[in-house]
Amino acid sequence: MLKIATVNVNGIRAAFRKGMDSWLEQSEPDVVLAQEVRASEEITQELFGDNWQVVVNASQLKGRAGVAVAIKKSCGWHLESSQVDTVPVAVPQDSGRWLEAVLARDETGGGEDERLRVISAYFHSGEVGTEKQEHKMAHLERIEERLKQLCSASSSDNNGSLVLVAGDFNVVHTELDIKNWKPNHNKRSGVLDEEIAFLNRWREQGWVDVVRALAGQVQGPYSWWSWRGKAFDNDAGWRIDYQLATPRLAEAASSQQVDRAVAYDQRFSDHAPVVVSYEI
Repeated sequence: MLKIATVNVNGIRAAFRKGMDSWLEQSEPDVVLAQEVRASEEITQELFGDNWQVVVNASQLKGRAGVAVAIKKSCGWHLESSQVDTVPVAVPQDSGRWLEAVLARDETGGGEDERLRVISAYFHSGEVGTEKQEHKMAHLERIEERLKQLCSASSSDNNGSLVLVAGDFNVVHTELDIKNWKPNHNKRSGVLDEEIAFLNRWREQGWVDVVRALAGQVQGPYSWWSWRGKAFDNDAGWRIDYQLATPRLAEAASSQQVDRAVAYDQRFSDHAPVVVSYEI
């Protein structure tokens, strides 16, 4: 069993000050895919501690973006390699949004040499009618090309490669993924038909939205709530944090949960960790 969590930490130093370490102890994930880390690999490793292997793709702009993969040393898997340039960026500073890590099983004497590729992804937030939205749409197109490559490689593998793309996508997929659909649909970035079309195509390629597959056709479970007003207290959220898996890995998913804080003042981020257990 491998328990994988994805979470936009909204600044990892602030997240640990606000209790992320307590969440790690309580939830006990084996792998953490983090977005908006806003810190170097050295700082992130220090925060996680010696019991974790950590790799970071930091943004060239200080205090912006940044994604990380952290693997618990006792989980039975270890970091074999990582890549940060598989999805190009529009300008050099627009970095720290995509990190691929290949995990290999620890030697157990069984001769198992299977690999698991996990990707921590952070998509642009966007803003309708602005350059920010143009950057977001262009980034989605670049991501789509990489997803095609990964899906094609998985299909050509007789055993079906194990690949997971997870993170803050900043796009809802259907009405089930946002509390207030009508006032936001085609009016606000993240709820635009042209953005949703990408998620539809990725599903058609074969990628599986693991949380939706396990939760069924229910409202939510949401993973982000605005800091403003009573959004959190009223559960007026958005489901914009995903775990997309290749079919064979999706079949191994046994449970999902969103580790929503019990109260507004106990949140360490405006996102909640999305956690899936895989029987691999």
